Amino acid sequence: MKITRITLWEVPLTSHETYYMAGGKTCGTTTSVILRLDTDTGLQGWGEVCPIPHYLPAYAGGVIPAVEEMAPVLLGADPVGPEALMERLNQHLQGHPYAKSAIDTALWDLTAQAAGLPLHALLGGQAVQDMPLYHSITCVAPDEMARMAREAYEQGMRQFQVKLGADDDWQADAERLIKVREAVGAGPLVYGDWNCGADALTATRTVRAVAHLDVMLEQPCATLQECAHVRAATGLPMKLDESAHDMASVIAGHLAGCMDAAALKLSKMGGLSAMRRIRDLCLSLGTQMCIEDTWGSDVTTAALLHLAASTPARGIMNTCDLSHYVAPRLDAAAPQRRNGRIAPPEGPGLGVTPDPEVLGQASAILD
Repeated sequence: MKITRITLWEVPLTSHETYYMAGGKTCGTTTSVILRLDTDTGLQGWGEVCPIPHYLPAYAGGVIPAVEEMAPVLLGADPVGPEALMERLNQHLQGHPYAKSAIDTALWDLTAQAAGLPLHALLGGQAVQDMPLYHSITCVAPDEMARMAREAYEQGMRQFQVKLGADDDWQADAERLIKVREAVGAGPLVYGDWNCGADALTATRTVRAVAHLDVMLEQPCATLQECAHVRAATGLPMKLDESAHDMASVIAGHLAGCMDAAALKLSKMGGLSAMRRIRDLCLSLGTQMCIEDTWGSDVTTAALLHLAASTPARGIMNTCDLSHYVAPRLDAAAPQRRNGRIAPPEGPGLGVTPDPEVLGQASAILD
């Protein structure tokens, strides 16, 4: 089997609720880049990457030029065995993991289709039938966030990510955590996420104001050292996100004692090939994982669901149905949340196929 064509689409995805995060970051309408690899056998592999502006070293406008740079390595190559081909791409173009993640997903899709197996069968086998989800709550007024939490709770959600820091008011952030915790009652997991937007002092003041609550922290500060300081000063468990982006940083977070959980994201880590290795490292370290991506719709959601389904339950804190938060859906038949949980797609490969009418006209065709 040989890759004969690369087609890319740029599709605007609009959030049902605009997401306000610390540091002035917002997620309203974002551009998702959809990639398809055609082969001489007729099989087609799909990938997707949707960077949030100003969030990570990634931007949607950089995806197509990066793929164009890698096209000479991809065209004519055998897609079966993604890790070997990804190593060739890494030698050809250093960095740009976000663009490579869409390619890597499509290669795994083709490999699993060629084998006639669902993708999770190649990532370790299906370890769980379905996975717990978390519900992300935009940083707005505390009472409105509590309302959103109650609504999601009534729909079966039991894990809640509370965005913090959008208004640079630590007392309001404390109120947000208090009111969401009250709204969902005892038991559900509640964690406050600054997305690197707080300094150590502000995060510590916020957390000490809610120290009587059962809450967890997520990436309060930009550096690992600051996060470790907040973890030590408050004693509350912490999830690392932006600071955990490769094997070395995951090991560093573990050694710093501030990585009770880690966010594994496809575009941050360069795709399934790298993320699977980091998944296995976290299992060895005893670190629970949120298996997700920065943003996106049904293709990237399918990829992370297959990886999550192949992960032993002891390692899964939660996963994310990114496609739930945006419109349009790329594949109306793709999995949806049910009672706070979600199962991977069925069928060979990723098990999803974007609707041509949703994709519209291609932005680039390389052959």
